[in-house]
Amino acid sequence: MNIIEQNKKKINGKLETFDRMIINGYLLNLCNYRHFLYYLIQNNIQLKDFDKFALEQTKELCNHIDNYINENNIQTIYLNSGKIDKNEIVMRELDKNPNKTGLISVLSAVEICNTMTVKPNHESQKLEVTSRPTKCKHYYFYFNDKEFGLMYLKIQTWFPYNVQIYINGREYLSKLLEKNNIKYEMYNNSFSYIEDFSKAQKLADDILNKKISDSFDGLIKQINIHLPKIEKIFSHSYYWCIDQCEFATDINFKSRDDLSLFYKTLVETAYFTFSSEDIYSFFGRNVSRIHTFSKGEIVSDLRNRYQGYRIKFKINNNQIKMYDKGNNLRIEVTINNPKDFKVLKEKEKIVEHKTLEKEKVWVPMGKSISNLYRYVEISKSITKRYIESLPLVNIDEVPISDIEKLSSSITVNNKKYTGFNILEKDTLKLFSIISKGEYLINGFSNKSIRKQYFEGDITSKEINRLTRLLSKLKAHGLIKKVARKNKYYLTTKGRKITNSILIYTKKKLLN
Repeated sequence: MNIIEQNKKKINGKLETFDRMIINGYLLNLCNYRHFLYYLIQNNIQLKDFDKFALEQTKELCNHIDNYINENNIQTIYLNSGKIDKNEIVMRELDKNPNKTGLISVLSAVEICNTMTVKPNHESQKLEVTSRPTKCKHYYFYFNDKEFGLMYLKIQTWFPYNVQIYINGREYLSKLLEKNNIKYEMYNNSFSYIEDFSKAQKLADDILNKKISDSFDGLIKQINIHLPKIEKIFSHSYYWCIDQCEFATDINFKSRDDLSLFYKTLVETAYFTFSSEDIYSFFGRNVSRIHTFSKGEIVSDLRNRYQGYRIKFKINNNQIKMYDKGNNLRIEVTINNPKDFKVLKEKEKIVEHKTLEKEKVWVPMGKSISNLYRYVEISKSITKRYIESLPLVNIDEVPISDIEKLSSSITVNNKKYTGFNILEKDTLKLFSIISKGEYLINGFSNKSIRKQYFEGDITSKEINRLTRLLSKLKAHGLIKKVARKNKYYLTTKGRKITNSILIYTKKKLLN
């Protein structure tokens, strides 16, 4: 039994599809020194005249882009700082006309990029083609696209005209749901309600059947005026590759309360339960060979964000994380280093020095957008192993005998300590504070929790009162003190009892 089967009466359905995706586009021939030199020759440009030619090309591109923007009745917003929130600007523009489709906003900025150029070689005393990092003008085009939803395209205006496209799988799927008359509601980039989960999942699966690179080609042809000439010379357009790909599984609960009853305990239990061997196995590695692992590192990370708790496991820059989003339990796989996985490719094999035969072999996976299907296969496998490994949280089990002892007085080292009134408001508040995720990892002190426990100005009387409460918690075995430090941690017994009490009382109140 896994967590989905355990809570099936509380779950509406499950949805697996892409989340955030960043696609980079490269004119590969313009990134190659020899091919770039060939491009200059085809345009009758001598190396000594390159700077003038490049400036003219950039000016021509910028003029075309400005005309394209004016035709759409949009004003370009120039960003003079990298700290400006682009998304905030775009959402303000979208709020003015929420139903507008197509181009909704354009931003421009001078940013660092890699460019092709010509410079002298001091050894050979000749000019040569090379690349270098520099700064140039970039345009950000934000669209409310009929197909992809809210997205952006960024282009650098100097050779080799690199492009970046951002799309969101949830936005993409929402447009498909609308076309198929399936009712839905969204909250913070997640579906809080879907009329028919099985139909929605089928539409999400069908996304892979569409060659989305064709849509990208059509979009960039409107913007890069030099593309027709480049295609004529090299017979190739942009090569699209996956820079970042997030694939998320949302387990949709009937209510936020159904999820919150056990989610915090699930996160804490998973953090302390999963070992490096478990994390290694999530990503399809052979656990018996973990001692040979040398690239990257295995990382466990638990954080209490303002939205809620998030737990993440990472291995060599690929990661899986779990967090709550509204009434969804989201498990998200991010592949940043695809070479850690393999894809089945067809290769030519030479037999007897002359005959070519084709065979399929498993090779390290590259970032080509043609491998998108394999990203999905791998992400689904990782998520499946993760769900099967998640600990089952029994929210109905309360350690009655331990709670009875906690409610009774106790004598430690000839000193008597009273019991806790577990239904008292201040007691529940104290338990809630000391069981926070941030303190499970870093511990807590009198100073770090007193502002949360007391309201208003804190006096020495209240500090002493909290000191006595901590001593009382320690006497009952709920917390332990770090030797020679004024820091405490919840014990295993403390985690079990406080979580059970908080879950139990919350459940009763909800019922």
